[in-house]
Amino acid sequence: MNLPSPLLETLAGQQKLEIRRVRPVSGGSINQAAKLHTNKGELFVKWNESADPDMFGKESRGLRLLRNAETDLTIPKVLAYNDQKGDPPGFLLMEFLTPAERNDLDDNQSSARFGEQLALLHQHTDKKFGLDHDNYIGRLPQSNQPHSSWVEFFIHERIGPQIKRATDRQVLDSTLLTHWENLAAHLKDIFPDSDPALLHGDLWSGNYFFDSNGKAVLVDPAVYYGHPEMELSFTRMFGGFSGSFYDSYNSVNPFEPGFAERVPIYNLYPLLVHANLFGGHYATEVQSILKRY
Repeated sequence: MNLPSPLLETLAGQQKLEIRRVRPVSGGSINQAAKLHTNKGELFVKWNESADPDMFGKESRGLRLLRNAETDLTIPKVLAYNDQKGDPPGFLLMEFLTPAERNDLDDNQSSARFGEQLALLHQHTDKKFGLDHDNYIGRLPQSNQPHSSWVEFFIHERIGPQIKRATDRQVLDSTLLTHWENLAAHLKDIFPDSDPALLHGDLWSGNYFFDSNGKAVLVDPAVYYGHPEMELSFTRMFGGFSGSFYDSYNSVNPFEPGFAERVPIYNLYPLLVHANLFGGHYATEVQSILKRY
């Protein structure tokens, strides 16, 4: 695998890296990524020549927020990034963290520790829902304009922009807007109260792994202050989180009654994001949920 020449030149010049070997690794669904064997050890770089380059600067800020929370979750250290258009392409350079071999883990113990530490992350709160800057979810813009009310934030900063995008692009039929308006009118009676909690924001099984010490490593965040149930609902969308994870989380931050019934409503957001990115059955799932209202 070869890095783009402008990226290679930047890493060699600005970071004084002697890159001895490049091995392709997963960079998610929108980025290219590689493990670099260098004079400064093993590093991870991901880049994108077509997406908005500032998403890497926003991702760096999100990782810093998670690191500053000082939980026992492992957050990769960012070494450099480029969020300007032109050459080199937008990129993020980080320390390389090696996933544990499956046989070396006590899955229940690691998952329980993960659940406990995520609950502690969610105890970091702010005065308002949102963030002091917008960022990205995947390659889509994510609006984080602050609100005092979780319901208003969910309506105007989460579902509103995504459902407009989906109907404007005819990913969803515009008749679903009536169903969304019916649901939105009742959200104050559906969502329990919560302080604005620090969320990873894009927590599915592809965005965490366990290191050799059994600690959860979080990557690819879409950070903001939101309702903890939003994060927990997303973990249920694709699976990959064990019963011991949820039991341990619940022992620190107990679930509110009726949480399971609220999960599909929270997951309208990631489903809409996926519908806007990939279409297909994600749009069908959004339609199925909204038509209940």
